[in-house]
Amino acid sequence: MNENKGISMAIQYEQAHFEAAYGTAQQLPASTTPEIIFCGRSNVGKSSLINKLLKRKALARTSSQPGKTANINFFNVDGIRFVDLPGYGFAKVSKAERERWSSLISGYFEDNRSFNLVICLIDIRIDAQQLDKDMLTYVIHEELPYVVAFTKADKLTHSKALAARTKLCKALEVPQDKTIITSAETGEGMADLRRCIEEHALS
Repeated sequence: MNENKGISMAIQYEQAHFEAAYGTAQQLPASTTPEIIFCGRSNVGKSSLINKLLKRKALARTSSQPGKTANINFFNVDGIRFVDLPGYGFAKVSKAERERWSSLISGYFEDNRSFNLVICLIDIRIDAQQLDKDMLTYVIHEELPYVVAFTKADKLTHSKALAARTKLCKALEVPQDKTIITSAETGEGMADLRRCIEEHALS
C-alpha cells in the first residue's frame, strides 16, 4: 500500500512547478516527500531531459552555456520532489565556484533525506569519464537506488546507440538493466524512465 500521503499512484507530470533554488547545503529544507535526484556532468542535457519528462518546454532552464545550473533546484511534481543538482566537471568557472558546487552536492547527499532514486545522466556519445565513474561509485557504495540515463541518443543511429551502451556499461561497471537510453529531442526512453521513477517514488 502507498503510504505517501497526497501522492497518487500515477504521477501527474503536468502538475510540476518550480519550488526553490538553494546555493548552500545549509539552506536545504527538510526532506518531507520522496525525492528523485538528477545528476551528471555539465552539458549532459539534464534540464532538457527534465523538461521532456515533465512535458514542459522551459520549466527547467536550459542553456547553450554549460554550467548554467549553479544551485540545487527543487521542483514539485505532483507531491514528489525532483532535485536538479549542479552539473559537475565544468572547468570554465572559478576554483571557488567549483568548490561551492562540490560542497553543495556533497552536502545534499550527506543530509538525512529521502533518496528514492538517483538518475545519473551520461552522454552516450562519449567515452566513460572519470567523474561519472566517481559519481556511480559513490551512489553504489552508499546503496542508493539508481538508474543511468544515457542522453542524446538521437545523435546516433539505433545500432550505434546500442553498441555505445554496451561499451559504456563495461567501462562504468554497471549492468545494462540499470540503464535507459534516452533522448530529450525524440522522447526515446521517457516512458521507461517515468515507470522507473514511479516504481521508486510510489512504492
